[in-house]
Amino acid sequence: MRAVICGAGIAGLTQAWWLERSGWDVTLIEVAPRLRDEGYMIDFFGPGYDTAEAMGLVPILRNVAYAVPDVRWVRPDGSVACRIDYARFSRFQGGRLLSLMRPDLEHVLAGAVVDHCDVRFGISIDDVTMRDDGVGVRYTDGTRQQADLLIGADGIHSRVRDLVFGPEPRYVRHLGYHTAAHVVRDDELHGRLDGSFRIVRTPGRQAGCYPLRDGRVAAFYAHATDERALPDDPRAALREIYADMGPTIERVLARCPAPEDVYYDQVAQIEMPAWHHQRVVLVGDACGAVSLLAGQGASMAMAGTAVLADELRRATGVAAALTAYEARVRPVVTAKQVAGRATAKWFLPSTRATLTVRDLLIRIADHSWAAFLLRPTLTSPGGGLAVAPPQETSSTSLPRT
Repeated sequence: MRAVICGAGIAGLTQAWWLERSGWDVTLIEVAPRLRDEGYMIDFFGPGYDTAEAMGLVPILRNVAYAVPDVRWVRPDGSVACRIDYARFSRFQGGRLLSLMRPDLEHVLAGAVVDHCDVRFGISIDDVTMRDDGVGVRYTDGTRQQADLLIGADGIHSRVRDLVFGPEPRYVRHLGYHTAAHVVRDDELHGRLDGSFRIVRTPGRQAGCYPLRDGRVAAFYAHATDERALPDDPRAALREIYADMGPTIERVLARCPAPEDVYYDQVAQIEMPAWHHQRVVLVGDACGAVSLLAGQGASMAMAGTAVLADELRRATGVAAALTAYEARVRPVVTAKQVAGRATAKWFLPSTRATLTVRDLLIRIADHSWAAFLLRPTLTSPGGGLAVAPPQETSSTSLPRT
């Protein structure tokens, strides 16, 4: 059985790992010329952590994780509005929480995949042809391939989704924010941060930075906007929007890299009536982006791809497997999307009054007794997304029909 996976991000790399170890021949394609280095830090826990553990990757991920002592929300003048002890929330996860840069997670996954699969960079899919027993794809380099299954793991702006399910505007729910991230090198600022997250917040905007290894500093931004189109020059846009956020952010903006090295996108969710059609299926953000507001997008992507591989291994046919995968994963994704939309006004308060209340809630949550009471909302059980480590096989037992 052969699978073509479009997208070598977190979802695609994880999907390739699980399918290859279930006996599939896997072709993994990526439009970018190499693994991406831009991105931001994520809290990695819950079903994603469980999936990484089943893959045997947690020890490697711990080596590239960051120890974050606290997160501080500050005013533009540098005074601290509120802070939270990050280690406390890690303890509520039983230590099963890692602070990871998205590119570091992708590189770890790639290290576990590239020697076992046919990985091709710099190409995408130009056309998809449906067959009763499979799917034909034509790549942008003109070559063609037949497969038993095509998997779109190519993110919120999925090419596979456009070709098979219809154009992006049908499925995108814009949540009213833009976000951006980039990395600079600044030894002095790196030392002043002393390991902590610093988030400068004003009504409708926040910009933060945190130290990385080797003297690098990661910056991230989020602001409220009704504009759906992305700027032609993200660096210029960031310098204009965040110009008055204080000396730390001004310093980071002055060192902002070239536009092509800046991650910039809208904050959005993907909502679809169906995630699969014949021998094509979507995974991760391509079908169920939960957004920055809900968090755990990487975690959900990894767990969801493991579920798909699990169902393909157990089912009596591809159609049954795809239906079962969607039945298990969709309710969890939908719940996280709803939660993300419900908490949007607290993620980026639009008024000074709401901002003051949010700061107060964070100060309360920083107390041990309050955090204990909030524990049910701070933990994230995997629900029906847990899967066992695969038994490596030379061929899959799934029939072709």
